[in-house]
Amino acid sequence: EASIEWSKPHFGIGSDGLILIGKSDIADFSMHIYNNDGTEAMMCGNGVRCVGKYVYDHKLTDKTTITLETLSGIKIIELHLGEDGKVASATVDMGEPIIRNKKQCATEDGGRLGLDGTFVSMGNPHAVVFTTGVAQMDLEKVGPSFEHHERFPERVNTEFVEILDRKNVLMRVWERGTGETLACGTGACAVLTAST
Repeated sequence: EASIEWSKPHFGIGSDGLILIGKSDIADFSMHIYNNDGTEAMMCGNGVRCVGKYVYDHKLTDKTTITLETLSGIKIIELHLGEDGKVASATVDMGEPIIRNKKQCATEDGGRLGLDGTFVSMGNPHAVVFTTGVAQMDLEKVGPSFEHHERFPERVNTEFVEILDRKNVLMRVWERGTGETLACGTGACAVLTAST
């Protein structure tokens, strides 16, 4: 309920969701993330990095390598400090991508979505769809049709990707429980995996 209320753009803080940092018996900290619709997310790559910065800059730890318990397992965060002694950037070991998972992708092989689509799990499910005209796409209409498709029993994050050249792509993401977001760390990893 707090995530729903606080995430409202005009009457709350305005956010994609709420991250709770807690204690853990198996890692340095734990993270629970709730989307702006109130559902709990399994993982958020950018959220993990934010947690790392928060716990270090607020002196909850003096470690620059932090372990974080998530619903997708333990993630390792490497913190890189700036000249001011605060975290300037953070990197995360996202783990091995999973390209077949019949629990999250109800297709014959648990991964292939058709000629232009690939399933990738980065701890949370992603459908990577290669297409054209991504910048003009009506994500408010197209995104929910993927998120709630029967093929994805746990719903799905969807990256719509246009190949610009051999080194660059344009990606827009529809995150389950949130809608279109400006960035998605696990989505970027899923796109890289699907592009190789």
